[in-house]
Amino acid sequence: MKKLFKLILNTIPRPLLIRLSYVARPIIAFTLKGTKFTDPIDGKSFKSMLPYGYETQRNNVLSPSTLSLERHRLLWLYLNEETDFFKSELVSDSSFTNTKKIKLRDAETNSALKVLHFAPEQAFYKLFRNQKNLDYTTTDLFSPLADVKADICDLPFQDNQYDVILCNHVLEHIPDDTKAMQELYRVLKPGGMAILQIPQDLSRATTFAVDTITDQKERAKIFGQYDHVRIYGRDYFDKLRSIGFTVVEEDYTNKIAPELVEKYCLAKGEIIPVCFK
Repeated sequence: MKKLFKLILNTIPRPLLIRLSYVARPIIAFTLKGTKFTDPIDGKSFKSMLPYGYETQRNNVLSPSTLSLERHRLLWLYLNEETDFFKSELVSDSSFTNTKKIKLRDAETNSALKVLHFAPEQAFYKLFRNQKNLDYTTTDLFSPLADVKADICDLPFQDNQYDVILCNHVLEHIPDDTKAMQELYRVLKPGGMAILQIPQDLSRATTFAVDTITDQKERAKIFGQYDHVRIYGRDYFDKLRSIGFTVVEEDYTNKIAPELVEKYCLAKGEIIPVCFK
């Protein structure tokens, strides 16, 4: 199965793969029903999850029901437990004091959160779209799930427009990631939150990038995926700070019981870059 999934990922264009997955997903989810592992996003359980990876396949990481990966499940848990992102009504200050939650909602207007989601993942798309408390916009150059076709380095949005920005595993594809980060900072409201996840090698002090590598097979060998242009190191957080963000390096798996980290198939030690303006 690992070889088959690797072949599919590397041969079928991503927009077509998204469309095909809607047909295959219910069949695969039914086949793998069980009790050993659970996807916290929809609560469904399986005897195993699916492998995933363009170059090196990771076992037991792709949810058959939502198609979430480790990072998506971790992000969902963080948003659900640590913020009011999913709250249909404003939560009282006392509630937040007790639970240490991050308040994203405007206490005076209680208006819907304006959310900008780059390269929207299937695991989140319908869930977020159906949230009545979210004014939800998706954007990407190629995704069939995008409301607005846009270049992340030249966004067609006003300054200080969004309360929340979700841009996950996008920046490693962008040659000029500095310009992209500047645009993300520009359109985020003061006090707003941006989650900017990336594939990161925490054993590296500095980011590795070579502009001269254009062959897709060579890129896959070096960067782990044919359309990646760098491997981010620990300096990623400081680069975000240099743009102007206040960055919290959230090691959220450290706050989750070990048995649930295993049950949810999370990546122990993965850092969520939680950025504020």
